[in-house]
Amino acid sequence: MKLILKKTLNRFIGYLPFIICFVILCFSNTFKPISLINGFTQLILFAIVVCIPALITKRMSYVDIGWPWGLVCIGVLVLINGEGYWVRKYIISGMYLIAGLRMGIGALILLKKGHLNNELSRYKYQRLRWKKLGYSNIDISLQYEIMIQCFANVTFLALPAIIQSYNPQEFISPLELFGYISWIIFFIIEHVSDLQKEKFLKKSFLENKKKQVCNVGFWRYSRHPNYFAEWMVWNSLIISSIPSLFYFYTIESQLIWAGIFVSIIYISRIMYTTLVYYTGVIPSEYYSVLKRPDYKKMQKNTNMFFPGFPKNKFKLKNRL
Repeated sequence: MKLILKKTLNRFIGYLPFIICFVILCFSNTFKPISLINGFTQLILFAIVVCIPALITKRMSYVDIGWPWGLVCIGVLVLINGEGYWVRKYIISGMYLIAGLRMGIGALILLKKGHLNNELSRYKYQRLRWKKLGYSNIDISLQYEIMIQCFANVTFLALPAIIQSYNPQEFISPLELFGYISWIIFFIIEHVSDLQKEKFLKKSFLENKKKQVCNVGFWRYSRHPNYFAEWMVWNSLIISSIPSLFYFYTIESQLIWAGIFVSIIYISRIMYTTLVYYTGVIPSEYYSVLKRPDYKKMQKNTNMFFPGFPKNKFKLKNRL
């Protein structure tokens, strides 16, 4: 009984930041209505697209469909409901729509091709974590993990769009412009990185060299340039939200404003933790080391996350 209570408490703590953020938004003078609408929308979306399929198939990979289409929903909601300066509202809505559609359409293509008929490796890795932590009920664990992503879409990941779309100031500040340009740059880097790896893997497959290590383009400077760029995309959203955040300083109570401020900054930590430890770098490299003999050399020579020049000049024996 004591062990069950401990496990339950640990999982509740995992939800706690999202609960706190949602409560803060619900006590906001400005953001309560849109937050409630977004919360309801995300719950319906995840229930239909992720939770029910996961319950039937015992696979968590449907998150890759749910969370980007959740971003699309956020983009649509702020476009319709946002009461701020129309230029800013269209920009931030467009950013969410573009990012969400890129990943969402890609996920649907994977689904159509049958790639989601088997659990993706990053979600297989979750089962190793559950086993290590003593969680044996797969159904509960699946739904718990799925709802973490759902609650992220309800709270932290929606904040930049919500805050900016309600800012009525009829000018775009230099800091906002810097954030938008930075977003474009890193969005392109992320997309190009994905294309570079896709091209590399396709060529490897055609040449029957399936265990090669991708070390071309941006992948020469980081073992996961796509994840780094994704993190910077969200950091760019944080930067572009700062002027809007300070606009609401005199409108919201100091306690609510402080909570929103901390929540905005916390997005960077959430995305870094997710992209490195949760479903990104660590799960990916766990299987890469097992499947690709040269990957350990890659680990010694190339930065894991933050880009940098290769430490040593060497040739991967399987490199194209």
